[in-house]
Amino acid sequence: MDYTKLAQLLFPDVKLSEQDIFNRYPKRKLKSSQVVTRFAPSPTGYMHIGNFFQAFISFNLAKNSDGILFLRIEDTDQKREIKEAKQVIYKVLEEYGIKFDEYQTLEGKDIGNYGPYVQSERKEIYKVFAKKLVSEGKAFPCFCKKTEGKEDVLKLREEKFINDDEKEYDPCRDLSLDEVKKHLDNGESFAIRFKTQNKGHERIKFYDLIKGELEAKANAKDFVLLKSDGTPPYAFAHVVDDTLMGTTIVVRGEEYISSTPAHLELFDALEFERIAYCHNPLIYKLNENGNRRKISKRYDPESNMQFFAENGYPKESLLEYLLNMINSGFELWRKNNPELPWQDFKFEVNQITTVAPIFDIVKLNDISKNIIVKLTGVELYKNWLSYAKTYDKTLADILEQDSEKFIKLCQMDRDGQIKPRKDIYNYGMMKEYFDYIFHQPTEFELEEKDKENANEFIKEYLQSFKMPTSNEEWFNDVKVVAGRLGYAIDNKQYKQNPENFKGNIAKACEFIRIAITGRKNSPTLYNIIDILGEEEIKNRLRIKF
Repeated sequence: MDYTKLAQLLFPDVKLSEQDIFNRYPKRKLKSSQVVTRFAPSPTGYMHIGNFFQAFISFNLAKNSDGILFLRIEDTDQKREIKEAKQVIYKVLEEYGIKFDEYQTLEGKDIGNYGPYVQSERKEIYKVFAKKLVSEGKAFPCFCKKTEGKEDVLKLREEKFINDDEKEYDPCRDLSLDEVKKHLDNGESFAIRFKTQNKGHERIKFYDLIKGELEAKANAKDFVLLKSDGTPPYAFAHVVDDTLMGTTIVVRGEEYISSTPAHLELFDALEFERIAYCHNPLIYKLNENGNRRKISKRYDPESNMQFFAENGYPKESLLEYLLNMINSGFELWRKNNPELPWQDFKFEVNQITTVAPIFDIVKLNDISKNIIVKLTGVELYKNWLSYAKTYDKTLADILEQDSEKFIKLCQMDRDGQIKPRKDIYNYGMMKEYFDYIFHQPTEFELEEKDKENANEFIKEYLQSFKMPTSNEEWFNDVKVVAGRLGYAIDNKQYKQNPENFKGNIAKACEFIRIAITGRKNSPTLYNIIDILGEEEIKNRLRIKF
């Protein structure tokens, strides 16, 4: 077989050589410590938290080494591409401050010298290297109707290699030049397949930056390099692109470990220097039986990055939670450095966890509480309003129209407090958390055995109620009514002889709290009374449980 003639027959319009392409992409001038990595999403739907996890790892590796991070859109799977997905990708990355040194804008302008940064615009490049492999006898045309490994191809393989099921050689790999010409003269389309040199029994070793040395079964499949429409699958595209674009570390999920032997074989066939792989662990969840499974868009709303925006989680909360997942040392670092920004935390690629992290919404909420609790009342109000403007415009109007009232609400048990309350973990919960400010409660956390005493106390308290000017004044007023009705003003006395009293002063305050808010637990009651005003408080105290 004259492979040079075969290559020319298949690619008559490809005039550039591989050296011409390399001349377009000069080797990057880097310091030994600098990392060049990328985030390479496919625009096939919403932004999955697992994809963002990879982007965040890549971002940190580049940032921590004063390196380079670029964005490459891998849009060669046209059947799965969703029209608005690219905009979603850009929006999420921008919202979370994942900034790229090189990328293509949504308007189609390349920022950087190693573009195009969208794979569908790089078809000419892939054809050059596919032609090179064909000319060297390392690739061949496949004229099967479904060349991407579908039923008819599998059937032909089974018939031809029935006694050797280790190999997945394609039935078209040994076509003569005349047979190829005949197919072309008939107007048949073709894909380009890689001609593996392995038999299916070999084992290879390779190094992973996270997991160390690994061993796997060598590739023994004639896999597709170019589909019949000229687009490359991931294997070929990423090997070519990451080489030309100067990537030093490829960050991808550990599901690709089994494919790595095929990718390394392709690096070698192209005579490219192998690029280091960093296979990050996948994110899991625990099911109701305590068994772990991969976080799934079918079952887990938090698999979608939009979940965190819609529920109003501060961006820093999720980023710090992901850092906990990436490197267990972050939690201790944060404890020792409570005031430093998370960006000051540094880690190396070999310090990324090898254990698959379990997504725990409770842990995320705890981190988020610690971030929100540091906000002033004004900052909390502004963040709540900003959230409401996007996800609840009716609420936003209410917050803006009575801003003074809601700023005071957000300041409760917060500004100037040594230990401010840690009840709020996202802005989406605040409307329900403060529901008693928006309307009088209709349900009450009151035990049946307390109803008689509660009704008696609230009736008496209403008759003597006047708007207090301080928390001390309010508490003194409560003690007067409580003492008159037989409640213990001194808690020591109550503990010594509880049978002598209807309850203690805490129980009396609880009755007032339940009447006003419906709950046993709330921020400082005096502040709530001050915000709601005398008329509203008296109206709520007219309740009969």
